[in-house]
Amino acid sequence: MANSNGSFGLRPIGKIGQATNSTGMTEYRIASDNSNPIFQGMPVIPLAAGVIDDLQAAAGGNVSIVGVFGGCEYVSSTTGETIFSNQWPGSGADSNYPVKAFLYDDPNQLFTVATSNVVAAANTEAEVRAAVFANIALATGNSGSTTTGISSATADLNTIATTNTLALRIMGIQDDPDNSDFTAAGIPLIVRINNHFNAPTGSIAAGTVSTTGV
Repeated sequence: MANSNGSFGLRPIGKIGQATNSTGMTEYRIASDNSNPIFQGMPVIPLAAGVIDDLQAAAGGNVSIVGVFGGCEYVSSTTGETIFSNQWPGSGADSNYPVKAFLYDDPNQLFTVATSNVVAAANTEAEVRAAVFANIALATGNSGSTTTGISSATADLNTIATTNTLALRIMGIQDDPDNSDFTAAGIPLIVRINNHFNAPTGSIAAGTVSTTGV
């Protein structure tokens, strides 16, 4: 039976170890003239201008992920009202006010993410479980639904490797009877972010994409 999971980006589910899990978010800023849509559940990167952006804004090379987007607050340039949204639409903000982004940015945060595909080497539970503690790349990490505001990011089983520059580390498989068909896409992996910008050993600098308004 096919899995019920569609794509939903990275969904926070807990923390590593016995630390308090507040499911709290930290406030960052988005440039008011940033035209890149950012969806709930989308990993984002820090820019040298002191703001965050979606993954595609990386100006070459690997840029550390600073967290996962949970939502934003901004003042509408049309109505003057404060908007609370689970997505940044890429326009519509009054530049006289900040665009506040809220991120799940703890390096110890665990997420669940759906697999995007089926591959011959990982189409049984035993084969996927053998990939726990390996690393995996995102698929469709920069897109989402403008209707729901939810990211379409998934994990690409073709990319499982020990390469530590891949975006995610597999920490387990979430128990979910409705998503337990390993011959279909939609298996819920438990992951953490690799090379997290906020980690004590984070070594990848912020991106250098130029931005203007903040």
